[in-house]
Amino acid sequence: MKFTKGIKAALLGAVLVAGAATMAAAQDLKFFTIGTGGTAYTYYPVGGVIANAISKPPGSRPCEEGGSCGVDGLIASAVSSRGSVDNINAIISGLRNSGFAQSDVAYWAYTGTGTREGKPPAEDLRAIAALFPEHIHLVALADSGINSVADLKGKRVSLDEPGSGTYVDANLILESAGLSADDVQAEALKGGAASEALRNGKIDAFFVVAGYPTGSLVELASAVPVKLVPIDGAAAKALTDKYGFFASSDIPAGTYKDVGAVTTVAVGAQWLTSAKEDDELIYQITKALWNDKTRKLLDVGHAKGKTITLETALDGIGIPLHPGAERFYKEAGLIK
Repeated sequence: MKFTKGIKAALLGAVLVAGAATMAAAQDLKFFTIGTGGTAYTYYPVGGVIANAISKPPGSRPCEEGGSCGVDGLIASAVSSRGSVDNINAIISGLRNSGFAQSDVAYWAYTGTGTREGKPPAEDLRAIAALFPEHIHLVALADSGINSVADLKGKRVSLDEPGSGTYVDANLILESAGLSADDVQAEALKGGAASEALRNGKIDAFFVVAGYPTGSLVELASAVPVKLVPIDGAAAKALTDKYGFFASSDIPAGTYKDVGAVTTVAVGAQWLTSAKEDDELIYQITKALWNDKTRKLLDVGHAKGKTITLETALDGIGIPLHPGAERFYKEAGLIK
C-alpha cells in the first residue's frame, strides 16, 4: 500500500512538473502574424520564408548547432489576404501584428492623403523594412491588339479586388491615360482567377502589382501566348511626376515565356507594423530578418528573395520606423 501510494505521489509530482513546464512553455510562446496577399502572387511566398526565418519555437536547437536563428519563443505565420490596403487596415484594427504593403499605399494611409483623402491618418503605422521592388504588370493575350493603356477603353479589365494595392494603382494608371474605371468593363478578380479568366476569354486584360517573376503569370505564359502591355510614355511620366512613389522600370525579356522586355512602373514592397507592438520584440524580429541564416533562406526561398537586402532596407520608406527596428538599424550603422 505504501509502495503504491509512493508511486502515485511520484506520478502526481511528475504530472504537476510536466504541467508546470507546459504552462511555462505556453507562456513563453509569442505569436506574430504577417498579412501578405493572394497565394498566387509574391507577397505570400515571401511572407512564408520570412515567417519561417524569424520563428523559433521553444525547444528548437540553438542557432549555432544548425537550429533556428529566429526570435526565442516566437511562432510567426504568413496570412493570405487581399493585399496592401487590407493589411494596413488589419494592422490599424489590431487584427494582425504586421503586414506587407506598397510604399504608396503606406504613405497615403499614414498621412490620410491621396487615395485616403478624407479618412483619419493611420498615425500608428510603422515600418520594419523595405523589401523589394514591385512592378506593375498589365497582362493581355498576345493577339489581343492591346498595346497601350489607352487601348483598354471599352475592354473587360480586371483591376483586382478593392482592398488591394493593385486596385489602387490600376485606377491611378487609368487616370494617367485619361481613363477611369467607368471607361472599361471593370472586374475584381485576383490571382489565379484573373489568369484563368484571361485564358478562357472572359476578360481582355488584367493588372497585377508584384515582384517578378510572379507564379500565376509564369503558369499563364506557359499555357497560352501572352504579352505585357507597356506603361510608358506620357501616361507613365504623368504618373511618376505626380506621385513620387512610382519609378519607371523594366521587366526583362524572358521573365515570362516568350514575352519580351517591357517598360512599366514600379513601387516598393514594405513590411509594416503598429507603433503599439513591443519595442524589444520588433528589435529582435528585425535582427532575425537580417542574420546570415535568413539571408540563405531568402536567396533560395523565392526568386525575389535575393533583392531583399540590408543595404536597401530603408529605401523609399515614407513613414516612421518602428522604434525597435530603428534601434537595430542604428546598431547596424544604417542610421546615425
